[in-house]
Amino acid sequence: MQTGASTADIGARLDRLPIGGFHKRIIWLIGAGMFFDSFDIYLAGGVLGALVKSGWSNIASNASFLSMTFIGMLIGALAAGYLGDARGRKFSYQFNLAIFGIASLAGAFAPSMNWLIVCRFFMGLGLGAEIVIGYGCLGEFVPPGVRGKWSAYLSLITNSALFFSTLLGYLIIPHLSWRVMFAIAGVGALIVWYLRRKMPESPRWLKSRGRDAEAERVMAGIESEFDASRLPAPQPVPAAPESRLGSVALFKPPYLRRTVLGICVHVVVNIVIYGFIVWVPTFLVKQGLGVSSSLGYATLMSLGGPAGALIGALVSDRIGRKYGIALVCLLAAITGWLYLSSSSIYMATLLGFILFTLTYLLVALGVATYVPELFPTDVRLRGNGVANTVGRVAGIITPQLIVTLFATGGVNGVLTLIIGALLFLVVIMLLLGIETRKRTLEEIDKL
Repeated sequence: MQTGASTADIGARLDRLPIGGFHKRIIWLIGAGMFFDSFDIYLAGGVLGALVKSGWSNIASNASFLSMTFIGMLIGALAAGYLGDARGRKFSYQFNLAIFGIASLAGAFAPSMNWLIVCRFFMGLGLGAEIVIGYGCLGEFVPPGVRGKWSAYLSLITNSALFFSTLLGYLIIPHLSWRVMFAIAGVGALIVWYLRRKMPESPRWLKSRGRDAEAERVMAGIESEFDASRLPAPQPVPAAPESRLGSVALFKPPYLRRTVLGICVHVVVNIVIYGFIVWVPTFLVKQGLGVSSSLGYATLMSLGGPAGALIGALVSDRIGRKYGIALVCLLAAITGWLYLSSSSIYMATLLGFILFTLTYLLVALGVATYVPELFPTDVRLRGNGVANTVGRVAGIITPQLIVTLFATGGVNGVLTLIIGALLFLVVIMLLLGIETRKRTLEEIDKL
C-alpha cells in the first residue's frame, strides 16, 4: 500500500519539468481522440435537423436519439471512472476509443432511425468515457502553473470539433448524406487509436497503485527528454501516509463537497449544451428556415466554441476557477435573457455566438480544468466519472423536457430553463467553491 508521500514525490518530479515536446505530444494524442469524440457528439445537431426535414425522423425520434446518446454516455462515463482508476488511464482510453470508432462506422450504415438510435447508444458508451479520461489524465502530466491554460488548450482542441462538425454538416449533409458524418468520426477515431498505442501511463497513477518500478521506469523515460542539468530540484511536498481511498470516500467529508461541486458543474453544462446548442439547427428549421440556411447560421454561432476555449486558455491561470466560473455563468445568463428579446436573425446569430463562446469558456474553466483538479489521484477518474455521470442524467432528461418547453413556449421557454440553471451554478460556486489555481494536485488534496 502506498503513501501520500510517495505519490507526492512523483508529482513533484513531474511538476518541475518545463513545458516541452513531451507535453505537446501528450496534449495532441489526448486531444485528437477527444476531437473526434466531440465531433461525433456535435454532428447530432446538423444530422437531426436534416433527418426531420427529409421525413426520416421527427422531433420525438430526435429526442430519443439524444436520450440514447446520454444513456450510453452515462454508463460509459461511470465505467471509465472505475476502469481508469483500477486498470489505468492508458488501457481505458484505448478501450473506449475503439468502441465509439466502430459504433460510428456502424451508424453510417444504419437502415432505419431505430437502428441509428441503437448504434448511437454504443457510440455513447465510448463518448462518455473519453471525456472523463482525457481531461482527468492531462492534469496529471502538466505543472500547476500552466495546468489551467493547458486544460483549456485541450478544451480548445476538443470543442473546435463543434465548428468543424457544423461546417462539414453544412457542406456535406445537403449535397451528399448525413451518413458521411458518422463515417468521418469513425475512421478518425480508429486512426487516433492506432497512434495512441505508445502514449505513456500516468506515473502518478502507477505510484498510487503501488507499482513503484513501473512508475520509476515511466518517469525516467519522461525525464530523459529534458536536459537534466537544467532541471530544478523537485519541490518538497510533505504528505502524511494515508490508506488507498475507496469510492465511498467521494460521498463522505472532505470529498463530498467536491463531488457536489463537480456534479453541479456538469449538470449545468449539459443543460446548456444539450438544451440549446445542439438543438439550434432544429429550432431554426421549425421556425421556417431551410436546412442549408439553418446550418449556415448555426455554423456562424459555433465559432464561439473555439473562441470560448481560447479565452479560457488566456484567463484560466489568471482569474482562478471559483470566481471565474461564477462570472462566466452570470454573463451567459444575461446573454440568454438578451437573446429572448432579439428582433432579427442577425441579432440572434450575434447573441448566439456570444452564448456559445461563454458556454465553452465555462467548459474550459469547469469541465476541462476545475472538476478533475478536485479529486486525489486514487479516485480522480471515479470522481470525475461520477460528476460526469450525473451530468449525463441531466442530459437524458433535458431533450425530453426541451420538446415540451419548445411546444408550449418556443425558444423562450427553452432559454428560461437555461438561464435558471446558470444562475443556480453562480450561487453554488460562491457558496461551496474552492480555489485550485496554481496549486499542485497534492496541495489541492489537502485543502
